Amino acid sequence: MSAIDTTMPAGAERPPVTVVNPAAEERAVWKPRVNPWLIAMTVALAAFMEVLDTTIANVALPHIAGSLGASEDQSTWVLTSYLVSNAIVLPLGGWASNLMGRRNFFVFCILIFTTASFLCGIAPSLPLLLIFRVIQGAGGGGLQPMAQAIMADSFEPQQRGQAFALYGLVAVLAPSIGPTLGGWITDNFSWRWIFFINIPVGILAFILVTRMVEDPPWIKPDRSRLRNMDYLGLSFLALAMGAMQIMLDKGEENDWFASDFIRLFAFLFIAGLLGLVIWEWRQKNPLINLKLFRFKNFAICCFLMMLVGGVLNANTVLQPQFTQELLGYNATTAGLALTAGGIALVVVMPLAGWATSKFSARNLTVGGFILFVISFRYAAQVTNLQMSFAEASWLRVVQMLPIPFCFISITNAAYVGMPKEESNQVAGLINFVRNIGGSILIAVTNAQVTTRAMWHEQHLQQAMQPGSIAFEQQRQALSGFLGGSFGAANAGGMALASIYRQLIQQAQTQGYQDVYMELAWMSVVLIALAFLLSKNRPGAGSGPGAMH
Repeated sequence: MSAIDTTMPAGAERPPVTVVNPAAEERAVWKPRVNPWLIAMTVALAAFMEVLDTTIANVALPHIAGSLGASEDQSTWVLTSYLVSNAIVLPLGGWASNLMGRRNFFVFCILIFTTASFLCGIAPSLPLLLIFRVIQGAGGGGLQPMAQAIMADSFEPQQRGQAFALYGLVAVLAPSIGPTLGGWITDNFSWRWIFFINIPVGILAFILVTRMVEDPPWIKPDRSRLRNMDYLGLSFLALAMGAMQIMLDKGEENDWFASDFIRLFAFLFIAGLLGLVIWEWRQKNPLINLKLFRFKNFAICCFLMMLVGGVLNANTVLQPQFTQELLGYNATTAGLALTAGGIALVVVMPLAGWATSKFSARNLTVGGFILFVISFRYAAQVTNLQMSFAEASWLRVVQMLPIPFCFISITNAAYVGMPKEESNQVAGLINFVRNIGGSILIAVTNAQVTTRAMWHEQHLQQAMQPGSIAFEQQRQALSGFLGGSFGAANAGGMALASIYRQLIQQAQTQGYQDVYMELAWMSVVLIALAFLLSKNRPGAGSGPGAMH
């Protein structure tokens, strides 16, 4: 028989019972002990070191090949080996954080990366260097997503955009200055110092992270995950990412799908990816939580971020490549032409971070892609054989202006509607797709420059016919000019060779112009896709209440 509450009048309504959930209350009020900006700068330092290493070795490859007695083709595996292991570890950050705790995993990655950097610097042969680069890439793969996740949890929702501005500055600026810094170090010291410079930075990051960073209460290490590790899922991931990276890196030099080698790795990539998706979707505790893609907003953010990462990396490759191949810049000068863009980022990133607290991520993303369209059309106009250093520097500024608005707003929108417990997985996947997009668009744009240049070359050659008045006038003028120095017998052939060189240069220039126009049209499509994002309340943070 139940007891009757005699203190309540008959027929009176009982007040609603409030159930207190201590765990939920703890999550709502948790704040880091240390100033979040100090935490942000600390983890950004480690992430900067890692992102820098994705490009710093690019210009040092000939020196590495000569020093270790390898061919230049063999030396490109120094880049590929790093990117493959990096791509495999990037999406595993959420699983590893649940295994050992996010802070411990971050510290572990710093130790692996720093130790491997030292081993790369002392490597006596190319095979050992490649092994150490694989280890270095694996250690670095956990630094980017964990830095972003730590920032996301350390700041109040209304400040998160500003924190992501700092992270965006790292992610965008580091690969831009990597080739310049690597070229300067290699020219003035030794290629080994591009690895040794990571050691003091790694030691400092280790000390600061162990003193300042802590895990929020909802991240609790679960050692049982190691016993129940999804080895088959990891195998599918390694197969897919390794095959994709090798296919993209070696595709152009092997004539893409005309090569049995490339077709093999394309098949392995597709098979590995399908196996990964099917297997991980069915797992109770997967390595990668692919079910997050059921959240429409997150899925769209991942696709948009993949293309933003692709555009960023393609830009960083296309302009230095053009200035070196067709304008005659050396590596250092080509890198310096990118410096103004870095300065522009330092100015614009904080403004874009502030804007996230005033405007919805969807509106900022749309605005950023509109700027992309304008910047690529401008690039197609100014990219020519008469482009000055000042024009190249200004072009880089124009190309960098849209990046902060797209990068920060998409990153911010990816957390909208997502549980706090999934912040590690969100960070891992958003960084994973950004790096994948970079690899894909670098390969695609380079191949497209070559294809379009060949097309223009064939059409320009039609004007190099004996019946063409302009061609005959140019040939005769050059023959007369060269005849005084090299003799009439040699002048005709040299004139034709000179005209053909000009034709090749013009065709290649038009190839770059075409690719910039194609990127502009791609950005138009991205504007339409950005409208599919849910419109969040600025500064409202994650969770369903953040959406309109």
